[in-house]
Amino acid sequence: MVRITFKVNGELVTLDVKPNELLINVLRDKLKLTGTKYVCGIGECGACTVLVDGEPVLSCLTLAVDVNGREVTTVEGISRGGELSEVQQAFVEEGAIQCGYCIPGFIVMSEYLLRVNPKPTEEEIKEYLRGNLCRCTGYVNIIKAVKKASELKSSRS
Repeated sequence: MVRITFKVNGELVTLDVKPNELLINVLRDKLKLTGTKYVCGIGECGACTVLVDGEPVLSCLTLAVDVNGREVTTVEGISRGGELSEVQQAFVEEGAIQCGYCIPGFIVMSEYLLRVNPKPTEEEIKEYLRGNLCRCTGYVNIIKAVKKASELKSSRS
């Protein structure tokens, strides 16, 4: 076992993990942060996307020991004080949630996109979200939601 300490959604945690234990399993099983979904397990679907030091990573491919001393943000950490973020609100308003299984990854990636590119074009949105797969929505409402979130964020600035 290896002892690691890292911040998750702003809170410092210290855990003992196996050297080969995946971040997604630590988040879901040890920390009970089940918003991050385990779907493909091979880095193809994006449902397990989290931010590590502000950058998107696939938690199904990331060893827990690799986040020692770092900061992890999951979909649970996107909202603050019980209020939905602009991205979360836009996903609800645009009906971009369907079954919801892939949505945490889309929300985390969309938050990242709007941080690095506050006014993305439709093509830029598609490019950033190309690693996130959805079998329910057809992506149209997801793209609308990201556009709406961009507008909401810019109107609050």
